[in-house]
Amino acid sequence: MIPVIKSPKDYQAFRISPGDTNRLAIVFDPVIANVSLTVCVEIFDVGGKTPPNRHLLAVEMFFVLKGRGQATCDGKTVSIQPGDSLLVPPTATHVIENTGSERLYTLCIMVPNEDFVELIRSGTPVELDEEDMRVLGRSDVLVPC
Repeated sequence: MIPVIKSPKDYQAFRISPGDTNRLAIVFDPVIANVSLTVCVEIFDVGGKTPPNRHLLAVEMFFVLKGRGQATCDGKTVSIQPGDSLLVPPTATHVIENTGSERLYTLCIMVPNEDFVELIRSGTPVELDEEDMRVLGRSDVLVPC
């Protein structure tokens, strides 16, 4: 199989429900990856959070790229910051919340897909703005020469 390479300009982003304060930019899905997984970058506005949710079969992993927040999993709450990872086991009810003063960006991987990408795509398409593109392209951390 030839590796698939995408850049942030290729990502499609969605807001699952109109009132959501987070957006998901799809990086890879089962069709592209030819395996049952979903990889996306979840972008939380200041004060934004996921609704409480759980997955019957899937393991979900969050890796914090930028920003600060808190993660609650089955009633236990921890602070999260860049470089932190959170692994959510199947059936665990969880919430990720932006508690910082800037957007929170997390890389999210779910295996198996468990209809996650279909849920994302059923939402409203949204554009990634300049700030999103800087973070996704990592140009926000480049030091000028």
